[in-house]
Amino acid sequence: MQTDWIEQLFTRADGQYLCARWGRPIVPVVFGVDETTLATVKGAIEAVVMLAGHKMAETDAELGANLMVFFFRDWSELLEVPNLDRLVEGLEPLVARLQGADANQYRVFRFDEANAIRAAFVFIRMDDALDAVPAETLALSQAVQVILLWSDRAFTDRSALAVADGTTILRPEIGALIRAAYDPVLPAVATDPAHALRLGARIASLQ
Repeated sequence: MQTDWIEQLFTRADGQYLCARWGRPIVPVVFGVDETTLATVKGAIEAVVMLAGHKMAETDAELGANLMVFFFRDWSELLEVPNLDRLVEGLEPLVARLQGADANQYRVFRFDEANAIRAAFVFIRMDDALDAVPAETLALSQAVQVILLWSDRAFTDRSALAVADGTTILRPEIGALIRAAYDPVLPAVATDPAHALRLGARIASLQ
């Protein structure tokens, strides 16, 4: 895997390199879906967490649940969720901005004192485009995008997923990168582009 490609996946639009992984077990909760879709979303999260070699838990001591996934039809619905404005700073202007951009998804991360991920909020507005996406594909895509702090433009040109024999799967190179990023020998947070070299080396050693 080419180092410059790895570096691009964690280099933000402002030029900053930033890779962060979860610093605590992941405790997901999903709102706005039926039981079948709930099982699909949680199953995708569990699969990606297992791939990373990370852990899940029944509860988070600080927040209860630290990965909250919301499905809805209109951004304004978020303003009606009790206490969400306490968890997501600037919720009202954020909603206004997303409405103006006609966005259909957005993710908010919170970090601990070491700058590792401690919580994430995933907002998915089910518009016509997302309605056409199979639940399994949508769930896997969101699970991948929340397991690490990727660049804000990481998957704009190429999806993290692929189709093999009619089944949507995680691209092998992305799976290998996730495993490498969670290797205990690497830091939970990195801001130096040289970190991409270490990721490449870990991928090679794990294969």
